[in-house]
Amino acid sequence: MNKKLVLIDGNSIAYRAFFALPLLNNDKGIHTNAVYGFTMMLSKILEDEKPTHILVAFDAGKTTFRHKTFSEYKGGRQKTPPELSEQFPFIRELLDAYLIPRYELENYEADDIIGTLSLHAEKNGYEVKVISGDKDLTQLSSDTTTVAITRKGITDIEEYTPAHIAEKYGITPERIIDMKGLMGDSSDNIPGVPGVGEKTALKLLKEFGTLEELLASVDKVSGKKLKEKLEEFKDQALMSKELATITREAPVEIKLDDIEYDGFDKEKVVTIYKELGFNSLLEKMGDSARVEEVDLEKIEFTIVEEITEEIFADENSFYIEVLEDNYHYADMIGFSIANNKGTFFISAEKALASEAFKQWAEDETKSKIVYDAKRSEVSLRHHGIHLAGITFDLLIAAYLINPSETIEDVASIAKTHGYTAIQSDEAFYGKGAKRRIPEETELAGHLSRKADVLLTLKDKLDQELKDNQQDELFYDLEMPLAFILADMESTGIKMDLGRLNAMGEEILTKLADIETRIHEFASEKFNINSPKQLGVILFEKLGLPVIKKTKTGYSTSADVLEKLEQDHEIIKEILHYRQLGKLQSTYIEGLSKVVNQENHKIHTRYNQALTQTGRLSSTDPNLQNIPIRLEEGRKIRQAFIPSERNWVIFAADYSQIELRVLAHIAGDEKLIDAFNHDMDIHTKTAMEVFHVKEDEVTANMRRHAKAVNFGIVYGISDYGLSQSLGITRKEAGEFINKYLESYPGVKQYMYDIVHDAKQKGYVSTLLHRRRYLPEITSRNFNLRSFAERTAMNTPIQGSAADIIKKAMIDMAARLQQENLKTSLLLQVHDELIFEAPEEEIEKLKKVVPEVMENAVELKVPLKVDYSYGPTWFDAK
Repeated sequence: MNKKLVLIDGNSIAYRAFFALPLLNNDKGIHTNAVYGFTMMLSKILEDEKPTHILVAFDAGKTTFRHKTFSEYKGGRQKTPPELSEQFPFIRELLDAYLIPRYELENYEADDIIGTLSLHAEKNGYEVKVISGDKDLTQLSSDTTTVAITRKGITDIEEYTPAHIAEKYGITPERIIDMKGLMGDSSDNIPGVPGVGEKTALKLLKEFGTLEELLASVDKVSGKKLKEKLEEFKDQALMSKELATITREAPVEIKLDDIEYDGFDKEKVVTIYKELGFNSLLEKMGDSARVEEVDLEKIEFTIVEEITEEIFADENSFYIEVLEDNYHYADMIGFSIANNKGTFFISAEKALASEAFKQWAEDETKSKIVYDAKRSEVSLRHHGIHLAGITFDLLIAAYLINPSETIEDVASIAKTHGYTAIQSDEAFYGKGAKRRIPEETELAGHLSRKADVLLTLKDKLDQELKDNQQDELFYDLEMPLAFILADMESTGIKMDLGRLNAMGEEILTKLADIETRIHEFASEKFNINSPKQLGVILFEKLGLPVIKKTKTGYSTSADVLEKLEQDHEIIKEILHYRQLGKLQSTYIEGLSKVVNQENHKIHTRYNQALTQTGRLSSTDPNLQNIPIRLEEGRKIRQAFIPSERNWVIFAADYSQIELRVLAHIAGDEKLIDAFNHDMDIHTKTAMEVFHVKEDEVTANMRRHAKAVNFGIVYGISDYGLSQSLGITRKEAGEFINKYLESYPGVKQYMYDIVHDAKQKGYVSTLLHRRRYLPEITSRNFNLRSFAERTAMNTPIQGSAADIIKKAMIDMAARLQQENLKTSLLLQVHDELIFEAPEEEIEKLKKVVPEVMENAVELKVPLKVDYSYGPTWFDAK
């Protein structure tokens, strides 16, 4: 079998992936675009190249042996964006899961590792493929080594063989370093000869051969000015060639036998995919993991044939098994109960037909320990049973104790807390096509273990909550909230299907009109949704400048089209066409599919134990993400209507709640004063940063101030701010520094919270929600930097999340106290959406702001804006 070695320039590919993809982050707040792009590239390499040997080389540090030759080597390079730096540890973790060796060598660059190993491989008869974004590596090209250089994006690659180099440059691979010696390389700060570019360098090399031969025959060079430059910068040219030369004799200790590749560890890859939120890659992976080996201890349980009061005690753990994700409509497959009388399994059929079971479930005096109170309540409501007497929720407790732990089922919580004698649901039931519901005895055993775990762990987790001063957060906030969310989910929000369908028709008409205009601009008909056909029209027929190419042709991605928007009228139409197409498929058609045909309502699901900041998220469908930037997107909210005639939708949202929380936590006098005097905070910030009077603040100044105000809340970096404002990183950095000088309390808060987090290992919100940050004392700069930014923004975002949760609980109590028919339908981050009879509106105008603004007491007032109308659209 032929041996094939693939050598990957890790830093270069990570950089390429980071800048090719938009900033993405998972539910833990970790940026993932570089890791995702790197993973896509890696998967493609493994699939296309099928290497027998592989290695990823990384730069070891900022200084190399080349700095002794030229101290300014690579000087002037911009600092790596922290959003990228924090992803390198995950890239390394990913490589370890893929069982791909990685290597770095002190005082040498990744190029030198690649150069050395490629030479060893060549001498041993290997075929070699080098993959990088750095054209310096093309000097390694030979009859057995191909150097693949990434261009725009992450899949567009140009392969450099000796023949390709000869065709492109007219020189051999060995002369690449001579070319660099003459023309230099601004990205590496290699000076070369001033005034000599690629064209001149190649012309000289074709005429004279090597750089040394050229300098020895400089008298024969035509052109007085060029000759003078070559004579004056002779030493600099030779030094530049030396800097550009990749050493092939680096003291690399890893051997070719050490980097043999035999496939990846599927279970580890699945674990990291789950951690990073790479759901599409998980789907491609298929069956995700090996069935784990669990030492199942014998468990005593009874399969209940006739339900009587004898099986119930004063305190019971109660577990409901609903396998389907959408538990609103799913049929249950069984129940388990554990108490001081034993452990019992009851089939769903028997339980739901039993009056004794229903009476026990609805008895407030019968204590019940459950896993996921909201899910349990909503599932039983579907069968006409209201679950009462829930005193403890294992899911919420485990989530509050450590929100960074991934909770998939009861087994995952049990394992975290030292109880291993239970299989995960994925292992027990299987996944995808292999999913099965076992026979009753086996099922009864699995559910009985879950009930036992609930009973076993309750006191342990309860004590941990008390030790963390989180018992109030658990009992007074999250537990009551679970039942409010259950009410909201069960109530649902009504859809005007006629209006939704009409909007769909309107969008289809607009799409047809836009399609006609696009075809007129192109002077021919073609498939607009085909990137290949569109590329030919734009870049061949219309002659627009090519910005990015892919293996299959021209790139027509959104970022490419946005850069071409001023070049031709067709581009604006194509972008609009795509936006409307997305609205039609994702929202018009997508929402229609999830409407309950019996009551014409949508019942979204709220995830109460998912995000690390404490914010709620919404799924199936996500109603927190209805698009509002496009007019047609905003109009989708017209289809959300009250469920009763002569009722209206009433919306109330907190104004700048996170900035108000920042003012409170930081205790910054200027911020507090601005909010206490009801100033526009963005105008105030612009006045401070730009040193102007209020009437001198321009719209652009306010826009910049607004970006940095919200950026501070989310731990934005100079790179992130530069991207959002379209300014340089230097300008963005200066802006952030001016902001911190203007608000010294905020600057001090940032220092103090990081220092505090290093002492405790976690940060807390105003209501004692914790987020653990073990990486904050890491010796790894990138991990530590991410943890520090997380320490700064989590107390702000988390406290804002706590406040609106408290407001939801207070509102439910007040609506009941006032005996109002109004009901809460949705929570969209800082906003609450109600439906109400028209006659209650005047009352709501007073009650809602009063309750929401007094949910907690801060050093600045909370401010609530409200509006109402016949649809959700009109209530904005």
